[in-house]
Amino acid sequence: MFPEKNIFQIISAGGFTIYILILCSVLSIAVIIERVVYYKRRSHFSRIDIFSQIRREITGNHFMNAIGLCKNIDTPVSKVALAGLNLHGHDEKLIANAMEREITIETIKLERFTGILGTIGGTAVYIGLLGTVIGIMRAFNNIGKAGTGGMEVVTVGIAEALICTAAGLLVAIPAVLTYNWFTRKIDNFVVDMELAASELVDLLCSKKK
Repeated sequence: MFPEKNIFQIISAGGFTIYILILCSVLSIAVIIERVVYYKRRSHFSRIDIFSQIRREITGNHFMNAIGLCKNIDTPVSKVALAGLNLHGHDEKLIANAMEREITIETIKLERFTGILGTIGGTAVYIGLLGTVIGIMRAFNNIGKAGTGGMEVVTVGIAEALICTAAGLLVAIPAVLTYNWFTRKIDNFVVDMELAASELVDLLCSKKK
């Protein structure tokens, strides 16, 4: 479409909206990398692995060992279990409430920055369309000034304007896909935390009997 133009000239042809989309793209990539690293570091140990170790320590009345285990493992499940273990021997409702609060805290941490991806994914296409509309308006304005050769002017102008639409899609699609994946990942973490909390309450209560 632009055989005689380099990438910088093509970007420049898209107008100011291209630079907004570039900024959105950089921000989106930064969030994706940060969140992927964050989730990966907290997925080294599964809920089953963690809870089997906790169960073994509690069964042997080694509560401090179980607490130390949770302190040394940086996962949402271990943080929730730690909140409950710190109150072992107390009322069941008190333990459950402490873990419920910890689930809320960990969920907030898991959701951090993901809203940025959702916003970029939902607006990048419209930013691109805005650039396209502005480019087409400019192209038809140029036709009136050109006099002769008007169709050539408008064709080139529209082609350049469509850069914005393509750029908007290139920014929006990865943002939407990763946002949906992160949402599913967070849901899995929350389910694991809720199951761990329920299992730990049952285990602690049965230990008191």
